[in-house]
Amino acid sequence: MTTPATDSQSPLALPEMGCGTWAWGNRLLWGYDPAMDGELQRVFDHCLSHGVTLFDSGDSYGTGRLNGRSEVLLGQFAKSYQGPNRDQLCLATKLAAYPWRLTPGSVVKAGKASVQRLGRPIDLAQMHWSTANYAPWQEGPFLNGLMDLVEQGQARAIGLSNFGPKRLKLAHQRFQERGRLIATLQVQYSLLSTYPVVELGLKDLCDELGIRLIAYSPLALGLLTGKYSVKGPYPAGVRGLLFRQLLPKIQPLLEVVGAIAAHRQKTSAQVALNWCLCKGTIPIPGAKTLAQAEQNTAALGWRLDAGEVEELDRAAKGSKGQMVQNNFQSR
Repeated sequence: MTTPATDSQSPLALPEMGCGTWAWGNRLLWGYDPAMDGELQRVFDHCLSHGVTLFDSGDSYGTGRLNGRSEVLLGQFAKSYQGPNRDQLCLATKLAAYPWRLTPGSVVKAGKASVQRLGRPIDLAQMHWSTANYAPWQEGPFLNGLMDLVEQGQARAIGLSNFGPKRLKLAHQRFQERGRLIATLQVQYSLLSTYPVVELGLKDLCDELGIRLIAYSPLALGLLTGKYSVKGPYPAGVRGLLFRQLLPKIQPLLEVVGAIAAHRQKTSAQVALNWCLCKGTIPIPGAKTLAQAEQNTAALGWRLDAGEVEELDRAAKGSKGQMVQNNFQSR
């Protein structure tokens, strides 16, 4: 069971770990099929009952006609759940910064559509990505729309995603001008992706501003699970292409992770997740099966020691392979 960490500037009680739901509805990358829904509900029930109370979604999650499917499933599962920690449930979603969402009103409209799919107000409404790299003028109205959602009772708290320090400071200033606060920021972060957390000092800035840092893709799409070898077999599709490219380059890192896992009698995935916890972030690994969810929650309740963290840091820094960065990640 996790001990919720109450954020001083948010009405939310955030857990040590969350659950990412990108795969729930995504056929292209994750091979979703509606026949999986029963298993996904078991994932939801297990996570919530074990203190993983944060579920992160997005209004773009789902392929083609299934856009929004992740939110729909979360709403259904939340409504039927009667077990422990029900009152602590935090449903987070990210509103995509589509080029047609140019006004605060368009963001409010998108938020209300998510509320309808979830069947309840959004606990944490987030801007899915920074538009700084191609349309910086779009950010201001979008952030105003998020604040409007809170003021209209459609959302409880606001978060950001894929913002670097420079854009985060600007957003923080805008929120202060309206007497609002940023509760969370999520960026890609794992042993294979320390930018911008380390290189740009993002964690230090979040601590200074009282913003909780959420780590998405903490297992690097599965590369850090120890499940895959250089010889294969590889996942299907785009992930398989990435794995063929990176696995030969990251073997020294994977060997260090595996050795610590063996010593701890844990799995490589649990070591990789625990490293994120030791860094003061909230990892949100995905899970499509109950077995995956059980493995993720077993990363809780213990901590790597300082020497192990340092060893992993050295291996990560020396790795010849790194995860592809999100094109929308701003500085």
